[in-house]
Amino acid sequence: MESVDGRGKDGLVGGSDGRGPGRVRVLVVDDSPVDRRIVERLLMISGNLFDVVSVDGGKKALELLGLNGPQDDSHNYDDPNVDIILTDYCMPEMNGYELLKAVKEHNHGSSIPVVIMSSENDPQRISRCRACGAEDFILKPLQTVDIEQLRNYARPPDLSATKTSGKRKPSRDIITDSNDSERHPRPRLAGVAVA
Repeated sequence: MESVDGRGKDGLVGGSDGRGPGRVRVLVVDDSPVDRRIVERLLMISGNLFDVVSVDGGKKALELLGLNGPQDDSHNYDDPNVDIILTDYCMPEMNGYELLKAVKEHNHGSSIPVVIMSSENDPQRISRCRACGAEDFILKPLQTVDIEQLRNYARPPDLSATKTSGKRKPSRDIITDSNDSERHPRPRLAGVAVA
């Protein structure tokens, strides 16, 4: 995989090969270099909580995740320790919905949470993504409160350290938006449903 501006050979911003303790590793997928940089910056300034890997398209994301090969168990799956995927919806070749669908349909990727971001508030698009397994659909431009929510959706670190193909257990954290309406006037979707 190609190295992208200022990243190490594994694509991490800052060139670190390992994840810091308690940090969430986010794969950012966006074809716009400007939007990608904005999201990376928001993640990096959020209290040292995230390690960021970014690519400019869905096919590169699948390649990085090792999900572009066969699904049989004989395939040597190399877990990249990605705790969550944050992807733009509108991209050439493979849009965010197609990436979401490919991840969720793959034996080894189905447990990776996916959050879609878009500048368009299209209810049908949002419903379709949610029905396919998206954790959330965030409207651009992203804000700090959106970034803070990502930790609630991410796989727990102990699950990402092991190679597992099972479904992740839902988080029991309850997300409240009690005072959020004043700071965040745009529509918000419900978080993870707890069984």
